[in-house]
Amino acid sequence: MKEILELYLAFLKIGCVNFGGGYAMLPLLEKDLVNKRGWTTVDELTDYFAIGQCTPGIIALNVSTFIGNKKKGVAGALASTIGFVTGPICIILIIAAFMKNFAEYEIVQHAFAGIRVCVCVLIVQAVLRLWKKSVIDKLSFALFLVIFLMMVFGSLLPFKIPAAVLVIAAGVFGVMFGPRKK
Repeated sequence: MKEILELYLAFLKIGCVNFGGGYAMLPLLEKDLVNKRGWTTVDELTDYFAIGQCTPGIIALNVSTFIGNKKKGVAGALASTIGFVTGPICIILIIAAFMKNFAEYEIVQHAFAGIRVCVCVLIVQAVLRLWKKSVIDKLSFALFLVIFLMMVFGSLLPFKIPAAVLVIAAGVFGVMFGPRKK
């Protein structure tokens, strides 16, 4: 029961500072879950993000569920998931109650502008960390380049390719052409 409570409290804390979504959370998750607690590895965390991108829902929430499941099975997954959403639900309810009264104030608008800048920096940091772990050779760079160009110029195509399809295709590519361990 102690470990279940520990999962709940850890993800309660993480959920309360989940500004900017999953990719902005990667540095925080890595620091807390990999470096501090040792609950997962950087490679596993990167894999959880990839899977979380393909599954319905919020990436960081999906990652919390995966890690909770790894640690304590279904009970751990539930504790981590509930912990992750408890704080944001409370914060959103409080903000929603007062937002109408304060949203037009210049100081509030400046605060949100500052938060957006910080979130951009966190996302760039996450991208750089993912880059270092993922783009490791010419083949992975070529895959990155193809997918990047498809995302950037996707609006020029006569059809839209969902991001989940690209993630799955990249996974299949990795299975077929990735480095083989001997």
